[in-house]
Amino acid sequence: MKIAVVGGGPGGLYFASLVKQFEPGYEITVWERNAPLDTFGFGVVFSDQTLSGIRVSDPSIYEEMSKEFAYWDDIDIHYRDEVLTSGGHGFAAMSRTNLLAILQRRAIDNGVNVLFNTQAPPIKELMADYDLVLASDGINSSTRETFKEEFGTTVDFRKCKFIWLGTPVVYEAFKFFIVDTPWGTMQAHAYPMDSHSSTFIVEMHEDIWRRAGFEEMADAAADLPIGESDEPSIARIEEIFKDYLGGQPLLTNNSRWVNFRAFRNATWAHENLVILGDAAHTAHFAIGSGTKLAMEGSISLAACLLEHRDVAKALAAYDQERRPVVESTQRSAQAALEWFEEITQYVDQDPIQFAFNLLTRSRRITYGNLRERDPQFMERVDVWFLQNQIAEGKVPADTTPRPPMFMPFRMRGLELPNRVVVSAMDMYSAENGVPGEFHLVHLGARALGGAGLVMTEMVCTSADGRITPGCGGLWTDAQTLAWAKIVDFVHTTPSKIGVQLGHAGRKGSTKLMWDGIDQPLPNGNWPLIAPSPLPYQSINQVPREMTRADMDAVKAEFVEATERAAAAGFDLLELHAAHGYLLSSFLTPISNKRTDEYGGSVENRLRFPLEVFDAVRAAWPKDRPMSVRVSATDWVDEGLSGEDSIEIARAFAEHGADIIDVSTGQTAANARPAYGRTYQTPFADRIRNISKVATMAVGSISSWDDINTIIAAGRADLCALGRPHLYDPAWTLHATADQEYRIPWPKQYAAGSRKPPAGRTEDPKPRLSLVEKEVAPERPRRWLVN
Repeated sequence: MKIAVVGGGPGGLYFASLVKQFEPGYEITVWERNAPLDTFGFGVVFSDQTLSGIRVSDPSIYEEMSKEFAYWDDIDIHYRDEVLTSGGHGFAAMSRTNLLAILQRRAIDNGVNVLFNTQAPPIKELMADYDLVLASDGINSSTRETFKEEFGTTVDFRKCKFIWLGTPVVYEAFKFFIVDTPWGTMQAHAYPMDSHSSTFIVEMHEDIWRRAGFEEMADAAADLPIGESDEPSIARIEEIFKDYLGGQPLLTNNSRWVNFRAFRNATWAHENLVILGDAAHTAHFAIGSGTKLAMEGSISLAACLLEHRDVAKALAAYDQERRPVVESTQRSAQAALEWFEEITQYVDQDPIQFAFNLLTRSRRITYGNLRERDPQFMERVDVWFLQNQIAEGKVPADTTPRPPMFMPFRMRGLELPNRVVVSAMDMYSAENGVPGEFHLVHLGARALGGAGLVMTEMVCTSADGRITPGCGGLWTDAQTLAWAKIVDFVHTTPSKIGVQLGHAGRKGSTKLMWDGIDQPLPNGNWPLIAPSPLPYQSINQVPREMTRADMDAVKAEFVEATERAAAAGFDLLELHAAHGYLLSSFLTPISNKRTDEYGGSVENRLRFPLEVFDAVRAAWPKDRPMSVRVSATDWVDEGLSGEDSIEIARAFAEHGADIIDVSTGQTAANARPAYGRTYQTPFADRIRNISKVATMAVGSISSWDDINTIIAAGRADLCALGRPHLYDPAWTLHATADQEYRIPWPKQYAAGSRKPPAGRTEDPKPRLSLVEKEVAPERPRRWLVN
């Protein structure tokens, strides 16, 4: 086989060496346009996992590399005059120059033809002359650019500027230096790379970069020859970070400011061409180096080629095997880089919480993972968190230490036993808006399963406000009584129950979900209203634009439903202003095109939802809390901005909302959400830490470890889970078992006892109780509501 490798960086060299080692008869040529040890950058970082793969694949290279490694176990976070240390992280680094020297020697010794100072022939000629062409030509890959349509290339330009530097100071650990400057927060990522120097990467949001005057310096440096550095910027950096440089100058190597670019490709192969390393994918340095990914990719590609022999099959196997790993890494890197982009929202956190937040930024390190790595550090986190929650009045003063998810949470007169919420999930199983035995079992089982708060589905305020014919409601006495039965049962457990009130707006009059989600009814439709006469989809009914009289009528319906919810004994009321339903459609510009005082600016679009909120808050008992569910983004370019969501959340909080339930999307049929683990939590995080209002995180939260991490890091106060509770009604109880924590079970919930409905002063009907009674002979013995 004839193999051409374009680019003599670590990825290309290592692949060539591995293949040649196992197949000496293969003809492999590497073209490198630079001299042997020409390189930009400083140190490269490897995790224990990466090193294990290298050790197995090529013990000789591993042995040579290990002689050059600077190892560390600790991460030090320098923040507000404190140094917080976390151990157990296990990384190694070495200089990029030394790594290249080792890989070059190994490849040449194995018989690879390495051509330095040589430009590769045109890529299409190589594809015609060689069986396989590997392009590892870096982040500015001309190969990827030539075939960007075939590869499906996308690039995301990020908001931070960074500059790659070095220092003669040899740090004993990985260092994060967080510096508060007159222009804003700046950070440096620093780590040892050999016995006489360390890598020193400075990063800041581009707004801060401009305020600090770096833009003018960078513009002046733009015309410098390749290889020269932006010396004026470096001089200012030395002054800003002088406390951490020990009087030493910074080292440079073509050091200039750049924005991080996240490259992704739908496929890495085209015919007999494959791209690898930064040419194929980039990941922010906040979680590791591109070199690490490139060398891991080399191992995988070489293994697939040696196993399948056929190039097409090998490349298909490589993409199938490697892509999930790379995409997972890119998701983690994205979370980490976004955390640093938004670092200013955390600078008022206590140092120990800030350190925990930083360490868990990528979601790869979690509460439980850190407890295994460094129990002493996590003991500090737990002690601080408990003391902080007591000081803020969120938990009783006698609360004992426990995992964060099992901390109580107080809002007004309500105290939740823990931070786990059963998310509101539409069941489409009501009859004429009346919940039945299904709802009793569905919600009751989750309450028995230990969740702190159980939320109903969206309960509609009128028949015309339903999404489907199967939606629950609160506009009749029968509905009120049926919900009261469910509330009574939940109150026989320590769990609390909340009602979510909403009006479907333009998304109403559709089929049951399993018959066709968002599909219009074939017959029996009811009229729809919305802020503007725009259908949700072209197939849906065109709603009527609401008049002032319509608004008054809808507000009155919300007030009546609120009074019924209070009478039924619900502990919390949530106003549904998300997912494209009526109140949500006022908030987002994609469905609100009004030109009066209810459309246009965020302030105007908030006007009617706030009117409804104020009316509901006035009708809802003062000692019971209220939540508002919002969609923090529409996932379309012309939709809600991040600033809009902050303003919306702040407005509801100022009007009396106790917590904001932060969801996203479902407002536009053409939305493209960036799904992934805990993908909506950053929106709750941002609202909580900028608007200074309690938040509930929801969306692909599925592990107790994630909940503990989210709560302890201050990203949200409660976590709502939907699908995990459908899979396992006792999810919370099983989480206690997994963590070896025993939930205190108050005496009033012992077998045979029950707790009266909280706050109910006037029942809509005579008192409700659960009794076991014999029914008609043809039906089995069962529990009934008397």
